[in-house]
Amino acid sequence: MLDDDRVRADIPGREPGSVFLDSAGSSLPPRVVVDTVVDHLRREAVVGGYRAANERLDDLAAVKTAIGALINAAPASIALSDSATRSWADFFYSIPLAEGDRILVSEADYASNAIAALQRARATGATVEKIPSDGTGQLDLDALAAMVDERVKLVSVLHAPTNGGLVNPAAEATRIAHSVGALVLLDACQSTGQLPIDVAELDVDALSATGRKWLRGPRGTGFLYVRPELAATLEPGRLDLHSAEWTGPEDYRLAPDASRFEFWECDVAARLGLGAAVRYLLDLGPANVYEAISARAEHLRKALPEISGVTVRDIGLRHSGIVSFTVDGVDSVDVRDRLAERNVTVTVSHAGSTLLDMTGRGLRSVVRASPHCFVSFEELDRFVAAVAALAS
Repeated sequence: MLDDDRVRADIPGREPGSVFLDSAGSSLPPRVVVDTVVDHLRREAVVGGYRAANERLDDLAAVKTAIGALINAAPASIALSDSATRSWADFFYSIPLAEGDRILVSEADYASNAIAALQRARATGATVEKIPSDGTGQLDLDALAAMVDERVKLVSVLHAPTNGGLVNPAAEATRIAHSVGALVLLDACQSTGQLPIDVAELDVDALSATGRKWLRGPRGTGFLYVRPELAATLEPGRLDLHSAEWTGPEDYRLAPDASRFEFWECDVAARLGLGAAVRYLLDLGPANVYEAISARAEHLRKALPEISGVTVRDIGLRHSGIVSFTVDGVDSVDVRDRLAERNVTVTVSHAGSTLLDMTGRGLRSVVRASPHCFVSFEELDRFVAAVAALAS
């Protein structure tokens, strides 16, 4: 079990009386993350960025080791980046596509993924097709099995969407995609740090994740996992002297592992902070954190529907730590802003972020509450009371 007092005391920026419910956006980092980032920036101010980075080479390498421990992957199969979007796109744009090839996307896929798929389809003559959802709202595995053939080159699976509590059956979808030789790119932006992730069990070909959400790392951090034997066959669309070696006047050699998806220049302080965040999660015990997040989200899923005029909009059989809802007669942005006046932080997910899913359900926007393990149940009840006051 978690030491709740320790977890809350570890947050240096926590305001007394506040209720923070936006870990699906950008969570509150623990003190060790803040100190790690600030200390390195101060060191850079004394000796310069190059020397400061050289002093931390072992610590930088340890970032991948920590991530590997969290997702059950070899450090060499991990590339660090500045965001989940960058990680997703770097892998996606490295997959060869030609006219007649097919790209399948989840109905709940994020706008950035869909836009990238549409852009490449226009450029290559490939097609982008939606995998339907079943009656529960999750990925329809039977429909996927009926769709796949040898022309499917990539299946984009969104593990947990940004606009609600759904968790898609990623491992099952991967088995179906692999049956025809298609690659699977798992968007784990909203699941890494709040749900168990084991890339060996999931068997995905690549996975993208961010640092700022449930991992509680700094903004401007993320990572890409690439199956080792696959990484050696792909050439990213952009290279530099880190991702490849200049071997002759007209030749270069790609890095042998996932580091071919990295650039030399990076925010060293932020990456060290990401490593600190992952190690903090490992120290708490990931299973303890996941259980705490789930319990808090389920508390809200039971309490919010008891308020007249409030509708919880979550779908699927398995739920994440994101709880989405609407209030009758009150725009979602107004709900967010009026809650902020009460020192309650939530955010809004608009239809443009998950166009296929939200349009299909007739929703323009939803309020998104995403409690991390450091939120107390008393704070959750204050949030529920504030929503009830708005609804009335």
